[in-house]
Amino acid sequence: MRAVVVNSFGGPDVVEVVETEVPEPGAREVRIRVSAASLNPVDAGVRAGVFGGAGKRIGLGWDVAGTVDAVGVASSWSVGDEVVALDHGMVKPLGTHAEYVVVDTDAAALAPTTVDAVRAATLPLNALTASQALDRLELAPGDALLVTGAAGAVGGYAVQLAAHRGISVTGLAREGDEAFVRSLGAGRFVGAVADRDFDAVLDAAVLGEPALAGVRDGGRYIGVIPQAEPASVRGVRTGAVEVSADGARLAELVRLVDEGVLETRVAETFALEDAAKAHARLDGGGVRGRLVLVP
Repeated sequence: MRAVVVNSFGGPDVVEVVETEVPEPGAREVRIRVSAASLNPVDAGVRAGVFGGAGKRIGLGWDVAGTVDAVGVASSWSVGDEVVALDHGMVKPLGTHAEYVVVDTDAAALAPTTVDAVRAATLPLNALTASQALDRLELAPGDALLVTGAAGAVGGYAVQLAAHRGISVTGLAREGDEAFVRSLGAGRFVGAVADRDFDAVLDAAVLGEPALAGVRDGGRYIGVIPQAEPASVRGVRTGAVEVSADGARLAELVRLVDEGVLETRVAETFALEDAAKAHARLDGGGVRGRLVLVP
């Protein structure tokens, strides 16, 4: 099969498409024939060597939408099931940017029925990150939440999920994104952080201390890059979400897509062999929605 890998660190030019063996599922694993797989900023980080792995061949890709092709012992899936899944891991021989991928059986969920595989592939990593971050904030209906990067992938899902939970959401993004952010469910929109206005902040834009300044004394801050959150001040509890594969939670998010609560966004699709071009497009910035590779 074909798979996207890096053998050295650097820019988009180090991205390669290689021929490799089709992986076999072990116990409690499932193999998926990939229909679509999103490209995320974490893939650019892996490519650049942010997470280590020098001297190894590293596969790229975390998100996948596709069809179950083979199952291991004690798998709950059947060949032919249409699924989405999160293949968690920074440094691994193969990722989802391939024609086939093996994931834990508990990492997958039935795919949405109301969107195609390309749109479904944008869901697992970003929506799970947003959902698990909101869980960490422990907000109640009516609490005031600031979401930075509210027009981005994680931020956009966070706005939608928080609004669905009855939380009072303010979105922070560029001025030109106001109409879009409000359409996601944000009751307020800001272009800069106001001091101590919010019970909590979900810092999808990775602003750090400037975002923390928007939280009231004793409030909560959650970032999206582990070990990169600012130090606690004024009794504000700080932390960062480290996304984990969770098929049951992913199934809930799929249901929200099918119910029209969550909107999936695709910026552009690329053939698998054009993975380096997709990386160059991501590095260029200004992408709204996800870039998706289609084998």
